Amino acid sequence: MSIEMLAPSTLDAKLRPSEEDLMNPMHGSGAMGSMDGKHEGTMMASEMLSHPMHADDPHNPMNFPLHRKIFVSFTAWLFAATVAFGATCFTAGKAQFIQDFNIGTGVPLSFIAGLSLYLWGIAFAPIWTPHVAERIGQSIIYLVALPVCGLFILGAGLSTTVASVLVCRFFAGLTGGPCLVLIEGTFADMWSARTTNTYYAFLGTAAYFGASLGPLVGGYLIKATDNWRWTQYFNVILIAVVFIFGLGQSETYQREIPRRHAHKQNESRKEFCQAQDPALSGVTFGEMLKITVLDAFLGPFIDPIVALSTLFLLFNFAVVFQWFISVPAALGAPPPMGPGYTIDRIGLAIGVTGMVGATCAALMSITIEQVSLRVFKKKSDTLNSLSIEHRLIPAMIGQFFITTTLFWIGATVSPSFSPLVPIVGTAVYIFGNASIIISVIPYLFDALPPAGTLSALTSAASARILFASAMPMVILYDITALTPLWAFGIFGFISVAMWPIPFLLFRYGPTWRAHSRYTKVAANIIDGTETRGKMPSRDSETTAYKNGAMGA
Repeated sequence: MSIEMLAPSTLDAKLRPSEEDLMNPMHGSGAMGSMDGKHEGTMMASEMLSHPMHADDPHNPMNFPLHRKIFVSFTAWLFAATVAFGATCFTAGKAQFIQDFNIGTGVPLSFIAGLSLYLWGIAFAPIWTPHVAERIGQSIIYLVALPVCGLFILGAGLSTTVASVLVCRFFAGLTGGPCLVLIEGTFADMWSARTTNTYYAFLGTAAYFGASLGPLVGGYLIKATDNWRWTQYFNVILIAVVFIFGLGQSETYQREIPRRHAHKQNESRKEFCQAQDPALSGVTFGEMLKITVLDAFLGPFIDPIVALSTLFLLFNFAVVFQWFISVPAALGAPPPMGPGYTIDRIGLAIGVTGMVGATCAALMSITIEQVSLRVFKKKSDTLNSLSIEHRLIPAMIGQFFITTTLFWIGATVSPSFSPLVPIVGTAVYIFGNASIIISVIPYLFDALPPAGTLSALTSAASARILFASAMPMVILYDITALTPLWAFGIFGFISVAMWPIPFLLFRYGPTWRAHSRYTKVAANIIDGTETRGKMPSRDSETTAYKNGAMGA
């Protein structure tokens, strides 16, 4: 089989985007895609980005048998959850860590930094992961990133100084982060864009379940061993088990699949790659730096959709990770200041509330999307009347629970109330928080033309994780200086200021999308005025979305 037979130019012309698609991938009302998930009619941005292969190609991940789709999806879910688990399991060993390294009294910043630096490392993953994935595919990155992450976690467990623990924790997050990045692309490769909120509800629970199970499992490990290092050793064992399970992971990146088939036919991989259209994640180092660093940094300052979405996400993500520091401090305080919970009970409280809240949010989001699809299907022969702004409905609901629970928890973290009252409040908070994440990120998938998707998602991902890494470092100071009522009350007042955001996006989103800077860039590409040259096909545009989005 020759290279020409596999090259992108052989794709049926009807599978390539029209000028209208590139100028405004959600033109008209912003259709939610075809019912069968194939590329017919108006294409969504995420379809152009994720599905360059022919719809009838048996190697197309969209055509995988259901059992294979489930296996690949579940494997990606396990990889992401395991990395998230590594972030928070460490927090259960606070007392033993302080004792082991003779850390003085007061706020143990060197211990909290073990969580923050892990998150800091993850924050850089959306910047470099897409460029590596474009060149070698996704499956290899999964199988390299997780064990390397495990080696650094093992290094943290074996460290004899605080500095070496923190360095290892940072690099564990940096190397494990791609598992949280690529999961979104893996799901998008196989599942229909019309049900983005539905499949994102499943993949979104990976980070919540992993992070929630960390303190739960860690608490029982500490109770059994009285040694913080076992939170790291167990994590390494878990990584080994998940890695072995994931050895059967299939490649789903639709630019990489034909390359591997060409190689099997004894064709030159290098020549085949040169025959493909240039990837929009950049070819030269300068282009890559511009897209995932410069454009990602400037996005919140030049585009209202990116600005509001990033602001909304970074606030909610920052608040959620402070619970892993503030909840143990509140529940572990001895009477009369607190209930004096043991570490295993604290972990149980965090684990159950996190998983229950995330599950309820996922179920609500799935229900809203499925009901909406059925209602609009009855009203129209097509789904062109159902705009992507409908993906924001869960966020509109969830944000009110955020505000309510911040005041609720701040007012009830007191010996005057049963510990169950703020614990239940935390579960409700997670429900609201997950509802926003599951809603806003899928909206970004198709809110912009493909050229701006990677930059926008990188901006939102890195910003929210950087803020999440900073909040645990200051939360105990805030609570001590302001009391819980005011510390969480301030967050509550800030959340009130966020209320208009999903409604503004719902109301003005179509107008902002039509006049976006990224839409103008797409127009320049079509006119030939953009330096990258010719109008990109769906095959070239696939890089931007699915390798660069963050699921944590």
